[in-house]
Amino acid sequence: MSRDLTFHGGRIETAARLYPDAPRPWLDLSTGINPYAWKPPAGLAVDQHRLPSGETLAGLLAAAGAAFGLAGALAAVPGSDLALRLLATLDLPRPWHVVTPCYRTHRDALPGAKAIAAERIGAVAAAGGTLLLANPNNPDGRLVAPDALLMVARALGARGGMLIVDEAFADALAGASVLPLLGADDPVVVLRSFGKFYGLAGVRLGFVGGARSVVARIAALLGDWPVSATALAYGTAAYRDVAWAERMRLRLVAEAVNLDALLAGQGLIARGACPLFRLVEGDGAGAMFERLARAGILTRPFEERADRLRFGLPGAGFDRLQAVLAGDG
Repeated sequence: MSRDLTFHGGRIETAARLYPDAPRPWLDLSTGINPYAWKPPAGLAVDQHRLPSGETLAGLLAAAGAAFGLAGALAAVPGSDLALRLLATLDLPRPWHVVTPCYRTHRDALPGAKAIAAERIGAVAAAGGTLLLANPNNPDGRLVAPDALLMVARALGARGGMLIVDEAFADALAGASVLPLLGADDPVVVLRSFGKFYGLAGVRLGFVGGARSVVARIAALLGDWPVSATALAYGTAAYRDVAWAERMRLRLVAEAVNLDALLAGQGLIARGACPLFRLVEGDGAGAMFERLARAGILTRPFEERADRLRFGLPGAGFDRLQAVLAGDG
């Protein structure tokens, strides 16, 4: 297995180069992107000819805010990954801490930040500073109750600190977000991703919500046209499609249960609360990665933990994954 495949998911071109004899097309299970993408309604207008209007951006923010249950400040960004990369420019309170295990980008977002285990969140909050974590977490799917996070945030705030919560996967779990609980003065910044739950990562749309001063700073950095006309049109329509989101949450949970059962048949116990991906651990993780890759199925390995392997939902590729795991593929 190449180290190149441990940086992040979705590197199908790299996998195809490393495993040239693998059958095509590749089945990509290396990301946590919903395999059942939201489909725009027929006739959805996307005006690529002119610059997006402020009114159109306001419509997107209103639709997203309603979907998130947020009445406070919200800014659109071209993907939550960019918002992470802007954090170090915002003069956030020090010291900086990052909860691990985490996204690789989390480790890079706050240079010099001290890595801490989730069990130490409360103790660290008592000392102030900035604390960055994902909820649900990646790659282990750990979920901290939103009301518990709010208590952490207020402990930080009492010492001039700030809580940054990456909720990239929160759309997939009803009740997982801290946004509906926030008051105007709570020292919390929340990052949200459109592409993962709605299955449209290429649209490049995300949001920053919560603490007004931070949201305003990011909005100012990105200017009057922070996202594309396509992102505006797709995002507004998708967030207004409440019935689709409700049905999809139920479907994803059912799909995750099926994947858990399939993995259990191989002696693998899946972990995590997030239905968009499952983490397994075991000494045979590296061998299983190789076996699947040679069959044209890409999973997500981890350089720092060779005993871990993450599976995204296979969607229409479930039977193919099942056949390979059973030795028939």
